[in-house]
Amino acid sequence: MNLEFKFEEMYKANYSKVKRLTMGYTNGDDALSDDLTQEVFIKVWENINTFRKQSSISTWIYRITVNTCLLSLRKKKKLKISGEIKNIYDESNMSVNESEKKLRQLYHCIDKLNKDNKSIILLELEGLPQKEIAQVLGITHEAVRVRVHRIKNKLTKCVKHDKF
Repeated sequence: MNLEFKFEEMYKANYSKVKRLTMGYTNGDDALSDDLTQEVFIKVWENINTFRKQSSISTWIYRITVNTCLLSLRKKKKLKISGEIKNIYDESNMSVNESEKKLRQLYHCIDKLNKDNKSIILLELEGLPQKEIAQVLGITHEAVRVRVHRIKNKLTKCVKHDKF
């Protein structure tokens, strides 16, 4: 089996997971999410020979995704548009259906979390087992379990009370 064939299999098996995770980090911005997803798979291609098989390939790809998104967030903070302008733009887009509004509100609330909590909840929402989340982030399983509970409580309060 050649490397290109293995990469294609890996890409097909992980693309939708990576895309959903990048959507969470980009506050639902589809174009930016596409860019980050592409960047992740470029990094996977360039570094496939460094994969040490100490974890599953999907865990390794998640780690690359989280690192890529966090790096993007650091860069984005320097170029961030003011919150007032963003809110005016969002309110003027009245053609968005109700479920998309709720999803955007959830992304808005997730975006308020610190980077570690954002990583935890996005991986949790992706359906990654908490033990694997702990492995990806380099923390204990118990820490992940407790933080997931606290994060869910924060998000519930934010979604119910935050006027988006």
